[in-house]
Amino acid sequence: MLTIGKILLVVFAVYLLIILLSFVFQERMVFFPDPNLTASPADIGLAYEDVWLTNAEGYTLHGWYVQGPKTDTRCTALFLHGNAGNISHRLDMLKVIHDLGLHCLIFDYQGYGQSQGSPSEQGLYMDAETAWNWLVGTKDVHDEEIVCWGRSLGGPVAARLARDKSPGALIIESTFTSLPELGQKHYPFLPVKLISRLSFPTLAYIQEINCPVLVVHSSQDDLVPYVFGQKLYKAACEPKKLLTIQGDHISGFLVSKNRYVRGIQNFLEDHHLVH
Repeated sequence: MLTIGKILLVVFAVYLLIILLSFVFQERMVFFPDPNLTASPADIGLAYEDVWLTNAEGYTLHGWYVQGPKTDTRCTALFLHGNAGNISHRLDMLKVIHDLGLHCLIFDYQGYGQSQGSPSEQGLYMDAETAWNWLVGTKDVHDEEIVCWGRSLGGPVAARLARDKSPGALIIESTFTSLPELGQKHYPFLPVKLISRLSFPTLAYIQEINCPVLVVHSSQDDLVPYVFGQKLYKAACEPKKLLTIQGDHISGFLVSKNRYVRGIQNFLEDHHLVH
């Protein structure tokens, strides 16, 4: 029969094993790429250009460039998606951006969709800069005509890019202050902040950004609590705006579509990015 001491020892050993596995397999707990594209912009009536980029490590990245409804539009959204799936799961977002009157470049990070490599924090930052350079160098888009636009895990990637470049604006949706802080919220029984090898420190980045910032967050977000959006908004420099929507983490922008689109439209018009 096990004594209390032995039971406690077994429990502690299991706990240490969980911590070790969490440390070793962090990337698998964060990145959920899908290699299979299931649709294209043509399926929702949008003409598009297949884009192939090469990042600094030599990996080929795949994306789509969708031109806005007006040929004289200069403003382009560089959309940075979240941690799961691939660009073919973001057609609803492409339609929203198109209807707002913007051109859009959306691409898959390394390891997602048809992009080569494996995802990592530094890799995502590198890939975002690669996409930026393509817009500036190939499409001749001026820095101030680019809107860095990130959702969920794409938020810190967009914020980092906006910190290092000079975009016309930054939009971040459903984003956390840092990955360790979010992880500690979901796993309070683990020393997440001590063992985390991934940071994605959105809060730190946003404090160093000088362009207009729009923070979009649902008060009903079931994955990234609303308080994270409030903290990011508070930390951002002026000019800034907080757009509160309803709905869960994945579909909030669709549940609140009218409010969502109107709020973004007003923000873009206020800063002369659309007319």
